[in-house]
Parts: sequence; structure tokens; C-alpha cells
Amino acid sequence: MKNVLGMILAGGEGRRLYPLTRDRAKPAVPFGGKYRIIDFVLNNFANSEIYKIKILTQFKSDSLNRHITRGWPMPPLYNHYIDLVPAQMRTGGVWYQGTADAIYQNLNLVYDDNPEYVAIFGGDHIYKMDIRQMLTYHQEKEAELTIAAIPVPVDKASEFGIIEINRDYRVIGWQEKPKDPKEMPDRPGWALASMGNYIFNKDTMIDELVGDAEQETSAHDFGKDIIASMYQRRDVYVYDFFQNTYAGMQEEERGYWRDVGNIDAYWESNMDLVTVSPVFSLYNPEWPIRTFSYQAPPAKFVFADDERRGFATDSLVSDGCIISGGHLDHCVLSPYVRINSFSKIESSILMHGVNVGRHAQIRKAIIDKGVDIPPNTQIGYDPEEDRARGFYVSPMGVTVVAKGTQL
Repeated sequence: MKNVLGMILAGGEGRRLYPLTRDRAKPAVPFGGKYRIIDFVLNNFANSEIYKIKILTQFKSDSLNRHITRGWPMPPLYNHYIDLVPAQMRTGGVWYQGTADAIYQNLNLVYDDNPEYVAIFGGDHIYKMDIRQMLTYHQEKEAELTIAAIPVPVDKASEFGIIEINRDYRVIGWQEKPKDPKEMPDRPGWALASMGNYIFNKDTMIDELVGDAEQETSAHDFGKDIIASMYQRRDVYVYDFFQNTYAGMQEEERGYWRDVGNIDAYWESNMDLVTVSPVFSLYNPEWPIRTFSYQAPPAKFVFADDERRGFATDSLVSDGCIISGGHLDHCVLSPYVRINSFSKIESSILMHGVNVGRHAQIRKAIIDKGVDIPPNTQIGYDPEEDRARGFYVSPMGVTVVAKGTQL
């Protein structure tokens, strides 16, 4: 994989994930207790032996920058690196105008490295993928661009680029976030969606980006502009993500990919981790998920008496947490969370440093970093009351208490 340059798009605002993205970039949002969303694509690159990686950042990137520099040091051997690349306005005084423009404004990185292939992946999805298999497919098809794709229900297809292919998996049609998406001929009720992961031949990519930059009417986006035009002129193929395997994979994990672009999808994906037989496992030593590790003591569960038992069922509890007489069920806790006596938390996500007071009750909620929940507080039981207190309540009834909220 020495001839592959990995480029991760990590500059989006993540508006649909607000208020979790109020103070941080979407790829920096905590996930699964100790991880950040960007860790999953980074591990896919590292586990696939792609060790030359550029991370393109833009909005509210301070938290993301700290996480990468502290948690992802790359030994400077054999030209291995993970570089953070802030928006530099190299082509004019503007921010990135779209995903394609983000790469175009950083073509100097491609020229400097001079790879044969460029793997452009998003930094905000939860999945495992052996990218080597996608590259092999790209080479076998003699493709100029290969797009990773996965079937999605038609009622959710309007959130994605929808692809039409022939029997050889060559792209013959493209719809960008359509209101009326085309269904897959052999799978009614489903549409073939782009995952936003691309492998380009370097020279083809440069030609397409330079040509697109000259178009004043272009949105300079890979989906809307580059792919929508390119498939009609060049060899563009789809890689079926469902066929991808990786070391230690369980069959129930096949094809798992989640776009955690809104609060409900984010909450559901975290809850996927705590089931008895998770469809997405963090415990596969053959495909490790690395991240920054806090220098924290082990989690502690305190049993005081028959009425104050600190215990957790079907939950992930990170280092530094203390469960002192409270009860967790189907919860995900980041480091240094404190749960006090007689409290009960169900189907919730508690981020770094949250403190839950005695007799508090929390259900189907996300409590962001550093929030102190006073004793006897109820969250997630009455949506109207939660909204009246200034909390965000999602369409599925997930209550979000924003970072630093004073209760």
C-alpha cells in the first residue's frame, strides 16, 4: 500500500448533530465511551496498511487536533505519517466550497507525495473496512474511480448519493440526494447509496478536480458535480461494501456501516455496542480499534448495602468511572463519569466527567461533557419539560443536555 495516499475529509460543520457539534467538529464527537468518530476511519486505514494519511480540517477543529496529536502518533519510519491539514485558502480567500474543492485546494499534498492512487474517505462514519480489498477490486476493473456503496431503505435514500449500475457494477446513473430515488432492480424498497469513500487514479483525479474548479456554476462537490459528470465519460465502478471482510469478522457484522449524522442515528449506533451479541464489536483483537488512552484508574463499582448497589447491565464503562450505588442499564460511559447512590440511568450516553447526583433518573438521553446532574433530577421522562429546560429532544425522543449546561 506504499503507492496509496489516504485523505480524510474532516472539515464538515455537522449541523444535524447539534448540540454535540456546538463546540467541536463532527469527527471529534465522542463515540462508544473512549473513542472519537474519526477513530474508525483511521483504524480502517491503519489496519489496511495505509500509513500515509492527510486529515483535512476546517470548522471547530481544536478538539479534533488535540485528539489526533495525542492519540495518533505515527513513527517517522518508511515515510509514515498522519498529518493534520487546516484550511489554508491556497487557491483564494475562501473556505472549502465543497468536498471536491477541499481536495483541490490541497493538491499540493498530492503532488508532493506523488502516489499512484488516492483514497478519499469521510471522517464521520462508524464501520470497519479492509480497504486493500477495495483497491484490489479497483485494479481488477481497471477503473479510474471506484465508489464504495451499500444498499439503504428507500425512505432514507434522500440523504445519500444514489447510484445506478449495470451487471458489471459499472456506474450508469447518479442521483444526488433524490426525493424520488431509483430502487435496485433486484431489491425492491432499497436503493444503492454511496458511502462517500472513493479510490481515484491520481492523474484522473487531478484532471477532474482542475476541470471542475474552472466551472463557475459548480458546487465543487464529489457527488453533485464530479461523479455526476465523470461516470458518463470515464470508467467508474461500484465496490460492494457488503462483500468486504476483515480479520476476525463475525458474520453478523457483515456490511455494518452507520452514518451518525443526526442525534437519533448517533444514539442508535451507540446502543448497537451494548447488546449481548453486538452487530458492531469493539472486542476483536485481530482488527483493533485504537484511540487516545487516558492515564486513568480502572472503573470502580461500589457496593455499600442492600439498598445501594453500584452495578451495570449491558453497558460500556470507561476507565476512571465510579459507580457508587447507582444502576446503569444499556448505557455508554466515557472516562471519569461518577454515578451516585440510588440513581438510575437507562439507554443513555454519558460523556467525559459527567456527575449524576443521588436519586437522579435519566432515560434515553445524551449528557455531554462536564455536566453536573443535581440530586433528584429527572431527564428523558417528559419531552415537553425537557424542552422547557432548554434541552434538545430529537424526533425519536432522545434528550440531549449540551456541554457545560448548568442545572
